[in-house]
Formats: sequence, structure tokens, C-alpha cells
Amino acid sequence: MAPEKLTYMANQIAGFFKHKPQEEAVAGIAKHINDFWEPRMRLQLFDIVKGGGKGLNPLVLKAEPSIRRPAK
Repeated sequence: MAPEKLTYMANQIAGFFKHKPQEEAVAGIAKHINDFWEPRMRLQLFDIVKGGGKGLNPLVLKAEPSIRRPAK
């Protein structure tokens, strides 16, 4: 998947939670990604974050440590 598309999708999730308290939003983003994103998508998200997280909503960046890292 194109990194821009994955970034867009992650930011859509963050947008859904943006009106929640930050702690709740971060937990909700991580839960959604853990529950619904396949391992390849999560690995690609980690690569985007490792590359500086360009374009990612700050809430997604805060949720990243709570996202399960799949085995390679």
C-alpha cells in the first residue's frame, strides 16, 4: 500500500477520536489499528514512524507504542 494511503487511513482514525480526551483517543487509535489492520499494514506504519512520521497526526504518533508489532 502506498505510504500516503496508509497515512491517510491512520489520520482518519485519529480524526474520529480527536474530540475525546487525549489518553482515550490514543488508546482508541491503537485498539482500532490492532484489531483491524493486518500485520503488513502495521509494519508499514512502523516504517513510516521510523522515517519521521511525515504527515501523521500527532495522536497516531502517540498511539504507536501501544500498537502490536507483528513478527517479521
